Amino acid sequence: MPNTVNTAEIQALDSAHFLHPFTDFQDLNARGAKVITRADGIYIWDSEGNRLLDAMSGLWCVSVGYGRKELADAAYQQMLTLPYYNSFFQTTNVPAATLAAKLASLAPKVDGRGFEHVFYSCSGSESNDSNVRMVRRYWDLLGQPQRKVIISRHNGYHGSTMAAASLSGMSGMHAQGDLPIPNITHIEQPYGVENALPGETADAFGLRAAGWLEAKILEVGPDKVAAFIGEPVQGAGGVIIPPATYWPEIQRIVDKYGILLISDEVICAFGRLGHWFAYEKFGYKPDLVTFAKGVTSGYIPLGGVLVGDRVAKVLIEKGGEFNHGYTYSGHPVACAVALANIAIMERENLVERVRTDIGPYLAQKYGALNDHPLVAHAETCGFVAGLVLVKNKQTGERFDESLSVGMLCRKHCFANGLVMRAVGDRMIIAPPLVMTHAQIDEMVALILLCLDLTWQELKAAGHVQ
Repeated sequence: MPNTVNTAEIQALDSAHFLHPFTDFQDLNARGAKVITRADGIYIWDSEGNRLLDAMSGLWCVSVGYGRKELADAAYQQMLTLPYYNSFFQTTNVPAATLAAKLASLAPKVDGRGFEHVFYSCSGSESNDSNVRMVRRYWDLLGQPQRKVIISRHNGYHGSTMAAASLSGMSGMHAQGDLPIPNITHIEQPYGVENALPGETADAFGLRAAGWLEAKILEVGPDKVAAFIGEPVQGAGGVIIPPATYWPEIQRIVDKYGILLISDEVICAFGRLGHWFAYEKFGYKPDLVTFAKGVTSGYIPLGGVLVGDRVAKVLIEKGGEFNHGYTYSGHPVACAVALANIAIMERENLVERVRTDIGPYLAQKYGALNDHPLVAHAETCGFVAGLVLVKNKQTGERFDESLSVGMLCRKHCFANGLVMRAVGDRMIIAPPLVMTHAQIDEMVALILLCLDLTWQELKAAGHVQ
């Protein structure tokens, strides 16, 4: 396809008018943004004609790959039929009601706990803001208004609006905007690379890490704690995969103190970990499940919350009017695209493929990266993966933060046709769920090439032996 985009012209417009998310504006304007012009399958192209393998699925979301005409057709047909109507005035629309029922059917029951209700938003951030509202409303209706505190984790990510950024455990976000807001507090993350004791087994560490929740509950006061929120696998924090003992112990603790459990599955749901919803994989029983991203494969914004029976019953039977919602809650076009996206996933058996085929294949190929002199702890969970760049594999010595070794590796990735994300000294991927074995081989070969180039640059500068 011929390139008709003037890169310099678009970069100039971008610099003059577009303030990007999570960006140093001055730095970006100095270098100019990479202009992405088209995409197909697992690949994107920039305005200079360079092809990149998108190992991040956009931003964890393009599960069924780019260029799916079925999704464009679903949006087009719905726009011709009913492009928009609100759900405020005791009205609904066919796609919103149909999708809610479909999501309820996909969410597995655990020990009798199910999800029959959905609250819609446009994003994970909005969904987690909604969680704060629903959790506090729930306890108000039960006559315990003092239960306001929500416990989250350091380095967890739950969005960037005021409440969601407060739930997030990112110090850089909290340094701006006087965050977190009151009644949100944090515990340490279950990241064994940094927090396990010498010689401690993964199972023992998982139990000890979960115990930080109980300690925080006791510190705050059990009668003041409303909920605990966590990602099944921490995504933006660097693909932090908890030990197998972690979530069952978290469940025991929340049950012991009667607090609500929120599973933030904006990244992990819709097949990313080989299940429609990740709480099934880890065997816990959340009261609320946050979703977004993969529900439409990112083709159009949509988010929401699966509201468990325990919470929904109180909100419906005791609540009266719930004074919360959005202009685009249950947007008919977004819901129509979500239904078409789920239909593709079911028809192509993508969730099962991640669990039994391409997930294990990725684990095998990605695990081999542990042999590289720069790499420690290359690990996968379903179709997410992370590795740590280390200065010395034998001692585990890390690079000085000032070297920005992750960004150095990321530079080589982009220069060699690969989108791979850097989170500090962790390199992470979340590829489209439609990848073939051959494409996984191609991706891992590109990762290895970029690791080699990073090693060579570090060695030339005297940073490694």
